[in-house]
Amino acid sequence: MTLTTRITTLLDIEHPVIQGGMAWTATAELSAAVSNAGGIGVIGAGHMPTDLLREQIQLAKELTDRPFGINLMLLTPHIDDIVAMVLEEHVPMVTTGAGNPAKYMGPLKDAGIIVIPIVPSVALAKRMESIGADAIIGEGMEAGGHIGELTTMVLTPQLVDAVDIPVIAAGGIADGRGAAAAFALGAEGVQLGTRFMCAEECTIHPAVKGQVLKARDRDTIVTGRSTGHPVRVLKNKLARQIMELDRDNRPADIEALGAGKLAQAMRQGDIEMGSLMAGQSAAMVSCIEPAASIVEGIVGEAEETLRRLGAWAGQ
Repeated sequence: MTLTTRITTLLDIEHPVIQGGMAWTATAELSAAVSNAGGIGVIGAGHMPTDLLREQIQLAKELTDRPFGINLMLLTPHIDDIVAMVLEEHVPMVTTGAGNPAKYMGPLKDAGIIVIPIVPSVALAKRMESIGADAIIGEGMEAGGHIGELTTMVLTPQLVDAVDIPVIAAGGIADGRGAAAAFALGAEGVQLGTRFMCAEECTIHPAVKGQVLKARDRDTIVTGRSTGHPVRVLKNKLARQIMELDRDNRPADIEALGAGKLAQAMRQGDIEMGSLMAGQSAAMVSCIEPAASIVEGIVGEAEETLRRLGAWAGQ
């Protein structure tokens, strides 16, 4: 069995596995490793300065000759500059989040760049299809970082029924069993973020990897609901402080407290007052291994699961 879908054809990749574009986590080293393994890696732009992001793109080009992408966080103040640079660098693919990519869709598509927005709802998926998205990533609330309200299990089939473009499932997927479940729901690709935090090539601080490896089933919480932009993180001192501010309905104080805290965790290793963005699948991550092994394991287990279920269905 070969997991060939419209996503593998669209992106010119071997496996329908996308590495999530996590800010301050998904660097050129990780993204190139996933691309070299036959999936597609995605550099997380976040609020990264434009010149630094250009350096990351150029490094990825040195590390792989396979397609890779950039995740554009559209609320970034200098997003216009970032998009202009991405056009100059001819990045093969972009994923978008935290905003509407309509303003940039024309220039990106005209440059031959594949555009795949991340969506938490059917309404937004339909809108993205109407403005020319090549595919969509439906992200359930199990995911780390900024989340919506629906779970991956209920969001994925609704998206598949609502749009004609390919759907990639994200949120709560950490192994081949989860990937097989997503394919059974109609998805044509899967995106994983938290699992790749513990890839050898992921350059986040070792202390953060240690927290992911220690995580148990209920060790993530959703913070910042009062801001209108809830975020799933691993529990720590910062998360508890934000939860207290949430209870007191103090969104402005939450925004101030959270500023810069993601980089503080991922790059500096502050596991108490840094933002440990990670999904519920952290509890399923048990080891640090090369990105290629992660991709191989996901694909192999998914194929075996689908074969087993096919044989069971035929009995």
